[in-house]
Amino acid sequence: MVVVVSVAPVEQEQTESDLQVDPDVPWITLVWNDPVNLMSYVTWVFRTHFGYDKEKATRLMMDVHEKGRAVVSTGPKEQMELDTEAMQGYGLWATFQKDD
Repeated sequence: MVVVVSVAPVEQEQTESDLQVDPDVPWITLVWNDPVNLMSYVTWVFRTHFGYDKEKATRLMMDVHEKGRAVVSTGPKEQMELDTEAMQGYGLWATFQKDD
């Protein structure tokens, strides 16, 4: 007769740090000011791509124009990559980064 004995505990104690999950911080897509695109075009892009109403699109465009940049979308990294590529496809200068 062979008896197998395990020295491992049946239950492992979990500390609070083991249970904490560091969620992926939201990412943002930024559109930067450039000397090429008309303000009306930038507003049109925001309305067309993101579906923003005229007021929100205009406010974001004015941030780009006056502050040099605007956060135009937030979300998971993969979506911000797609939004950035879309903005670049429209000829806008756009980047994405982790939100602070």
